[in-house]
Amino acid sequence: MDRVTLTYEDGTVRIDGLDAETAESLQHVERDERSKTWRAPGFRYAAVRDAIEATSAAIDDRVLDLPTLDLDSTYELRSYQQEALDAWCDANDRGVLELPTGSGKTVIGIAAIEALETPTLVVVPTIDLLEQWRAELETEFDVAIGQLGGGTQRLETLTVATYDSAYLRAGEIGDRFGLVIFDEVHHLGGEGYRDIARLLAAPARLGLTATFERPDGAHQVVAELIGEVVFRLDPADLAGEHLAPYDVKRLEVALTNDERAAYERNQETFTDYLARSDVDMQSGEDYQQLVIRSGTDPAAREALLAKERARSIVRTAERKVDTLAELLDRHADDRVLVFTASTDFVYRLSERFLRPAITHETATDERADILRGFRTGAYSTVITANVLDEGIDVPEANVAILLAGSGSRREFTQRLGRILRPSEDGGRALLYEVVCADTTEERVASRRR
Repeated sequence: MDRVTLTYEDGTVRIDGLDAETAESLQHVERDERSKTWRAPGFRYAAVRDAIEATSAAIDDRVLDLPTLDLDSTYELRSYQQEALDAWCDANDRGVLELPTGSGKTVIGIAAIEALETPTLVVVPTIDLLEQWRAELETEFDVAIGQLGGGTQRLETLTVATYDSAYLRAGEIGDRFGLVIFDEVHHLGGEGYRDIARLLAAPARLGLTATFERPDGAHQVVAELIGEVVFRLDPADLAGEHLAPYDVKRLEVALTNDERAAYERNQETFTDYLARSDVDMQSGEDYQQLVIRSGTDPAAREALLAKERARSIVRTAERKVDTLAELLDRHADDRVLVFTASTDFVYRLSERFLRPAITHETATDERADILRGFRTGAYSTVITANVLDEGIDVPEANVAILLAGSGSRREFTQRLGRILRPSEDGGRALLYEVVCADTTEERVASRRR
């Protein structure tokens, strides 16, 4: 066999000098008739290289020509952090670590960078996380830190990028890094974002998240691109020692008579349609099919609108507001995060209780000012929908009040994680779930737990 040459081109590994018989025996390798060569997706680089080496072929590997970095951090890993890092290393530097919010996933990521001493791309979902990671890397390592996103496009051997920026440039920079870290890796399951991992040639891949599984099953695709979960801890595993001990209390409230009548009427419209149409709502996919049907079926559309009206009644129930008033009085000396399910309701509560609100409409500077006031104690409460679920550091919070939410385990875990950072006084964190009795919200609350 002639010498086989591997090069990187636009998200693929180009293979020259490989005979057809050998190529056809290899997984993930396909013929490119335009260039008369063989190719494999960028993320298959390591596997294809190893497979060709197993044939005893001589290889001229030009895919990655990376410097070895001289990196030393000041972190000393906790025992579970070291176990997590070891599990990842034992999995050939691939895989996902599922750890609670506040457990130091960033620290483990920095330790992985230090261990491999290879150029690294860190991919994050939000500008807040981009800035947090960049600040940590600048503190720990005496090298220039690049940034892709937030109005900056600067590439360095250590670079932090948003998922959006990484998606746009993955084919261009796919041979610049030996390690890629995906923070909040569940985002990688999005159809477009998957291409980031597909196009990069980096052999070492680390995913960090508090909850890996996605309701749509896309975590299985992510596992193929970066590896399976190799280490997992729940909040309860760390509570009391590394995270604050916590309690979860469910408070049931009743709908008013008017709310009950409207809820039952709308819920009946929805369930009657399901019965007439023989629709079995067992999964999110079933719901999507109903949404598609509503485009041509007026009855399906009315059923969906009725369901949304019933859901809105439950999420904004009058006695939930009364209960919130009682809880805010009870926890006047605590730092409280209030989570709702809609932006409109956030603003209603903010006006009602004269507490600051953070939504997706809140300007970056205003949000920073509110969080700064929360940290210093100028504000005791922040009301939000889902903006603070991930990517925001609010270590002073010790009470969370869930007025509404989805059945997602991830959402629940992330919101719980907002209050689990240990306090100086060693106090217990407390999460309240305020749930409307005798409604579908009871089932939703049970599912997320």
